[in-house]
Amino acid sequence: MAVVLETERLILRRFTMADAPFIVELLNSPGWLQYIGDRDIKTVAQAQSYLLNGPLLSYAAHGYGLYIVESKNGHQPMGMCGLLKREYLDHLDIGYALLPQYEGYGYAQEIVAATMQHAFTELKVEALAAITMVENTKSIRLLCKLGFVQNGTINAGGDKELLLFIRSAQTDK
Repeated sequence: MAVVLETERLILRRFTMADAPFIVELLNSPGWLQYIGDRDIKTVAQAQSYLLNGPLLSYAAHGYGLYIVESKNGHQPMGMCGLLKREYLDHLDIGYALLPQYEGYGYAQEIVAATMQHAFTELKVEALAAITMVENTKSIRLLCKLGFVQNGTINAGGDKELLLFIRSAQTDK
């Protein structure tokens, strides 16, 4: 198990091909479909392709990517969180999603804050970006709570403008 970081309650580790069934579940959860979009990942084989061409490829190319979020107690898969290099952003994008049964317990704040600090301290990133739909008020609240500041909008190639948030490493100093 390639652990990236641990918090009081959570483990963030690299995805493996064995996580494909979880990917099917997460990418078809109501929040993912509403706020991130349908990736048309309905089978384990499609999820394996998603892992190979997404997180696993990113680890090889950049040394970081999206990771699986697990509970420390029982190693139950709960969601994903990590860093993405997007061509249309000047900074790495921090992304996260949890299964609905894990929302409302502070897990998102815990893992996003730890991932953000990992990016600033271990990867020496100067700033992070985050993008979200205007309707995603929970994510907007979380980003603001963690020191992200809205910095306009961006069109990421879809039919909707997304809110762009930026968080500088200097905010903590």
